[in-house]
Amino acid sequence: MAKPAVRLQALEVALLTGLAIVVLRAGQVQLMQGGRYAEEARARRTERITLQARRGGLYDRNGGAIALTQERYHVGVAVNELRDPARDAPAIARALRLPLAVVRAGLRKRYAYFGGPFGALDVQKIRDLRGVHLESTLRRSYPVPGFARAVVGGVGVDGHGASGLEKQFDSLLAGREGAAVVLKDRSGREYESPSRRIAAPVPGADLVLTLDAELQEIAQQVLAEALRQLDAAGGDVVILDPKTGELLAVASQRRDGTAPPSAFTETYEPGSLAKIFAAASLLSLQRVGPGDQVSGEGGRYKLPGRPVLEDDHPMPQFTLAEAIAFSSNIAMAKFVARLKRTEQFTMLRAFGLGAPTGVEFPSESPGRLRRPSEWSGTSAVSLAIGYEVAATPLQIAAAYGAIANDGVLLAPTLVREMRDPEGEVVYRHRPEPVRRVVSPALARQLRELLRGVVVRGTGTGVTIAHFGVAAKTGTARRTVNGRYAPDEYVASLATLFPADSPQIVVVVKIDDPNPRKKSYFASQTAAPVTRSLLEQALASRTATLNRARIAMPPTPESVADAGEDGAVPYVVPWPFHPDTASRRAERRLVPNVGGLSLRAAAHMLHRRGFRVTLHGWGIADHTTPAAGSPATAGSIITVVGEERQ
Repeated sequence: MAKPAVRLQALEVALLTGLAIVVLRAGQVQLMQGGRYAEEARARRTERITLQARRGGLYDRNGGAIALTQERYHVGVAVNELRDPARDAPAIARALRLPLAVVRAGLRKRYAYFGGPFGALDVQKIRDLRGVHLESTLRRSYPVPGFARAVVGGVGVDGHGASGLEKQFDSLLAGREGAAVVLKDRSGREYESPSRRIAAPVPGADLVLTLDAELQEIAQQVLAEALRQLDAAGGDVVILDPKTGELLAVASQRRDGTAPPSAFTETYEPGSLAKIFAAASLLSLQRVGPGDQVSGEGGRYKLPGRPVLEDDHPMPQFTLAEAIAFSSNIAMAKFVARLKRTEQFTMLRAFGLGAPTGVEFPSESPGRLRRPSEWSGTSAVSLAIGYEVAATPLQIAAAYGAIANDGVLLAPTLVREMRDPEGEVVYRHRPEPVRRVVSPALARQLRELLRGVVVRGTGTGVTIAHFGVAAKTGTARRTVNGRYAPDEYVASLATLFPADSPQIVVVVKIDDPNPRKKSYFASQTAAPVTRSLLEQALASRTATLNRARIAMPPTPESVADAGEDGAVPYVVPWPFHPDTASRRAERRLVPNVGGLSLRAAAHMLHRRGFRVTLHGWGIADHTTPAAGSPATAGSIITVVGEERQ
C-alpha cells in the first residue's frame, strides 16, 4: 500500500494537471474561439433585417391615386412591460378598434399578438406605450381595383412588379432597401431598435400616367356594355391625344370577364381601316385626281388568284372619296394598281405598321407587314383593303393620330411625369415625333375623306349633333390560331374628334359580335359604341376635351332633321352663316334630369340636342331653363348639382 506522502503527491499532480487543462481551455475559449462565441451570443440577442422601401405610387393625369403603397403594422404587447395593464388595455382596444374582451384575453398571456394589419393612424395613439412593439409591413393597394388593371398590372409575392407598368418601371418604383438591427428576447421575439438602423430605405419614384380617370371609366363601362349587348368574344378601346401622343384611356375585356392587355399585345387584320393608308399613298404621289373614277363592276369583281371582291354598297362609278366613304373593295383594288409595291409598302411602314410603337409597356407586339419581295401577286390588293397586315389597336390609333396631327407620327406614351420621393418633377413628357408621314395639306385631305365616311358613308352611326366627326369603319374576317374562323369577324372603327382640329383619336374594336344580336358590320356595332363613348365624354367633367373649341353652332336644317336622340344625318358645316341663323330653329322641351348624376344628366341633354354647362357637384338638382320649358335645339342648358348625403 502506497505511503500517504506518495498519494498526496499524486493528488497534487492530478490537481495541477486538471487546473492546467482548465486554464488552457479557458485560454482557448477566450483567445482563439472568443469571437465565434461572442457572435453567437449577439445572434441570439440581435438580428440584421432588411427594411423595405416604400414603392412609388401611380397616379392618373389629374393626380388621382391608381396604385399606392401603405405602411401597415402588426402589434405585439409584452405584458410584463406594461406600466398599468388595467388602464392600457382599453387604450389598446380603442386604438385597434378591437373588442375590449379580446384585448384583455390576449393580455393574460406573457406576450399578446394582434396581427391586423393596422394602419398608421390606428397605432399612432399607442406607439409610445411602454410594452407595445410594432412590426411594420408595406402593402400595395389599388384604390379602384378594376381601374385599367391590364395597363397598371400588379406586384408579385416578392413585392416586385409582375405585369404591366408595375413590371415595366419596377426599378424606378421599387426604391432601395435599407437595413437595421433588431433586438430579440429569450423567446426570439423581435423589438424595434431605431438606434441600430444601418441604412435607411430610399422610397421609389412616383409616376403620373397619361390616363384620364374619367375617360378610362367611360371606356371600360362602354366596352363592357357593348360586349354584353353584342354577345361579342372581346374588345378593345384606345383613346389617344394626337397632339402629344398621350394615351388617355386603354380598355380591354373578354367575354369571360378577364382583361388582358390585348390593345398592346394582340394583333388583328384591320380590314377597311387600312384603305386610308392606300389613299394617302395615291394622293401623295398624285396618282389619283379629284375627278378620277373607276367602275364599280356591279358590286362583284374577280381578280386572278383570289376570291371574288364584293361591295356592300355597290355604285356604277367611284371616285377615291366615294371609295373611302362607302368602303369599296373593288374601287380600292383598281386604284391601288397605280402604285408600285415599294410605294405602297413605304407608306404603310411610314404610318408605323409592322413596327413597335415604343410605348412603355412590356411585350408590345410589333405587328406584321411583309416586305414587297415576299408579296404574292394579290398582296397589293389585300393590303389596300386591310388583309395580309396585322396591327394592334394601339398601332391603328397612332397611325390615325398622324392624320389628326397634320401628318406627324408621334410615339405614344403612358407616362406624363416622374417625381422623386421629395415630390420634385425629374421627368416630364414632351411629344416625341417619329417621322413626318404626309404633308399638312395632305393630312387635311385625308381628314376630309374620313369626314365623308360620317357625312354620307358607312360611318353615319357615329354622328353627333352639332359636332364634326371623321371616322373610318373596318370589318374583317377573324383569325384564330393562324386561320380564318368561319363566320367570325372583327368590327372596328377609328375616329377623329372633332373632325376639323382633332383633340382625340378613338379606336374601338369588337371581336366576333354575334350576328343574331346585331349585324357584325362595324357600321352597326363599333360605330354606335363609339358614339356612346363620345357622348359620355362630352357629358363628363374631363378637362381633356376643350369644349369651347369643338362645338359648332347648329344650322336650322340640322336641327329640323335631328331625331330625339340628337343624331343628324350629316355633319353641320362650318363656318356658321349668319343669314341662316336668322331663321327660326325648332324648340323642344327641356327634360327633367333631377336626381340623375351630373354625367347622366348631361348625357340625356346631349342626346336631346342641347349643349350643357355644369355647376356644382354630386346629383343634378335642377336646370336653367327649368325642366319642361321650351328651348331652342342647340342652346345651352345649365345643370346645377348639389351634394346629397
